[in-house]
Amino acid sequence: MDSNFAPSQFLDLEHTIHGSLFPEDQPVWSAISKIETYLQSALASLEGERLNGEIHERAIIGPEVYIGPGTVVEANAIIKGPAWIGSNCTVRSGAYVRENVITGDGVMMGNSSEFKNCLLFDECEVPHFNYVGDSILGYKAHLGAGVVLSNVRLDRGEVKVRPLEGRPQATGLKKFGAIIGDRTEIGCNSVLSPGTILGRSCIIYPCTHWMGVLADGRTVKNTATS
Repeated sequence: MDSNFAPSQFLDLEHTIHGSLFPEDQPVWSAISKIETYLQSALASLEGERLNGEIHERAIIGPEVYIGPGTVVEANAIIKGPAWIGSNCTVRSGAYVRENVITGDGVMMGNSSEFKNCLLFDECEVPHFNYVGDSILGYKAHLGAGVVLSNVRLDRGEVKVRPLEGRPQATGLKKFGAIIGDRTEIGCNSVLSPGTILGRSCIIYPCTHWMGVLADGRTVKNTATS
């Protein structure tokens, strides 16, 4: 495995209780295909109350869902499940949480946002009109309004990771959105193509289309909109 794609290069595993999904000898994207089986095992091992926090009577919660203490689920939110929602999170009205979603603590899941087969680290914010599928978002990562993480190629082929240098790397995945490193900011109405990998503390300006790998601390600006 290319060590440049080890999980610790992008994610602080102290900010998730689900770190076993990220063995250091496997590329960071390998966790995406393991979320479903991991979540089923985690839910099966739970003891005690599964639905904690403040859940509005008009929220829809499926049978295979854990919601941590202090979490607020607003009216008209849907958590279909299987899902694990951490403590002190907010699931806003109109959020649609589909199958195999895991969040850490203090996460914001926004209105009119859709989540599917993804893992969000602690204090991640996805607040308005977003799509997050087959993706991993790091500690304090933030998506501006309207950001879409595209997870399927137009030809439905295998998603490949495309470094700035070197040959594209096969992932074995036909659905793979993005890996977003800790504290990275994505501006409003940006689109990340399948197989995008962003390092820590990056900034993607609004209305930008990005494809490929971005090193830590880099800024990408769409000059056509400046």
